[in-house]
Amino acid sequence: QVRLVESGGGSVQAGGSLRLSCAASGLATSAYCMGWFRQVPGKDRELVAQTASASRPAYADSVKGRFTISKDNAKNTLYLQMDSLEPEDTAMYYCAARWSCGSSPADFPYWGQGTQVTVSS
Repeated sequence: QVRLVESGGGSVQAGGSLRLSCAASGLATSAYCMGWFRQVPGKDRELVAQTASASRPAYADSVKGRFTISKDNAKNTLYLQMDSLEPEDTAMYYCAARWSCGSSPADFPYWGQGTQVTVSS
């Protein structure tokens, strides 16, 4: 049974930083494409970043240069370091996994429950 558990969300002022974690069980992060998505009420879930062992990380244009995705395969954990946070980054952030990378949320079969990030101006 696959389980993804996010943590690390919270409230921060604009310009601050947060680090999200996603602990995986039931799958090996080394063998899967792991991604971070975010969603605000009334809008579609969007891809923030994704990474697979055989390819370079990919980022949404809105977070390039500010967010860094990484994996610790020994700990089976995915991370998202978020720096220079902006109020527009406020959303529920979700961890997701798929056997190969995809661009649509519908491509990913495994999801965590989400962690809220709130950035105030």
